[in-house]
Amino acid sequence: MVNKDFFMALEELEQTKGIKKEFFIEKLEAALVAAYKKNFGEAKAVTVKLNPEKNTIKIIAYKTVVEQVENEDTEISLEEALKVNPKIKIGDTLDEEITPKDFGRIAAGTAKQVIVQNLREYERGLAFGELQDKVNTLIGATVRRVDNDVVYLELAGTSIEGVMMANDQIPTEKYTIGEKLKVYIKKLKEGIHGVQALVSRSVPGFVRKLFEIEVPEIASGVVEIKNLVREAGARTKISIESHDPEVDALGACVGNRGARVNAIVASLGGEKVDIIIYSDDPFEYIARALSPAKVISVEIDEVLKSSKVVVPDDKLSLAIGKNGQNVRLAAKLTGWKIDVKSEKAAAEGEAKEPEGVVSTDVSDADTLFVDLDE
Repeated sequence: MVNKDFFMALEELEQTKGIKKEFFIEKLEAALVAAYKKNFGEAKAVTVKLNPEKNTIKIIAYKTVVEQVENEDTEISLEEALKVNPKIKIGDTLDEEITPKDFGRIAAGTAKQVIVQNLREYERGLAFGELQDKVNTLIGATVRRVDNDVVYLELAGTSIEGVMMANDQIPTEKYTIGEKLKVYIKKLKEGIHGVQALVSRSVPGFVRKLFEIEVPEIASGVVEIKNLVREAGARTKISIESHDPEVDALGACVGNRGARVNAIVASLGGEKVDIIIYSDDPFEYIARALSPAKVISVEIDEVLKSSKVVVPDDKLSLAIGKNGQNVRLAAKLTGWKIDVKSEKAAAEGEAKEPEGVVSTDVSDADTLFVDLDE
């Protein structure tokens, strides 16, 4: 059964797609066995042999040599078997080519179906592989369509579609067709249309990667991001620490004339960013975390891991933030519960310091508050 055109098609796929023909041959042999059994008998024990060198497809049937035939599909009598092989004996397996004359039409249809299906799977596998090592990183993207608050994107340099769900979008942003932006790849998934990348602009990892890109000292590990918390579109708090006494962590993140941090804020659409120097001392760390508010004193309860913070009367609303956002993020950043009071309220309500609580006065915190609107 000669199929030169068929094997030439496999050669062309190998050259144009880079897919070895052996990949298809293995799939085809199994599919052609199924096709043969469907058309000529399920009970038959057969294999299909594809020979690219000779451009042939052969159907080989296997029958066990027996004294008395009970199943003609799987058995052959010794008398008949000896006509084919004079040395054969009872219990041996006889194989012979039984390629039907009209099997070419069946093979062609089956081959087309198998190639299309496996080509799609192969390309999905390639697509999955090309982005696998980019999960948890940033990638450039172009908005292709917006449907029911879901944004679909073309990811730069890949054939994979990016999907940004509503909760992964920055609430203050509106996305337009053709818009170019950066997104954070959360994970890959198999969808009905192939591999898709779930991407985000709202997760803390998005801001972390922006800092790694803009600040070489962070990318190299000289400056470490100790923690980063965020309410997308409103405010980010990031604590940093330098592992080199000669490297100023705050200066590294700010950059010359604020170039680095301004680039990050611009990528966030003007989202406020508080950059805080990390401290092992909870008094200092909590005070710094409440930036941009100034703090007068901090009391802590180490057992409950809670704190009471006193701020100037005119800074109370700044310390708490809109809808409690500033103090809420400070608590997430430090891992301490924080109760903020004004100086007046603290003086009136705490004539006596409770047992088990220690306090400290706190001077100016080592922080940077970034707001493009100011």
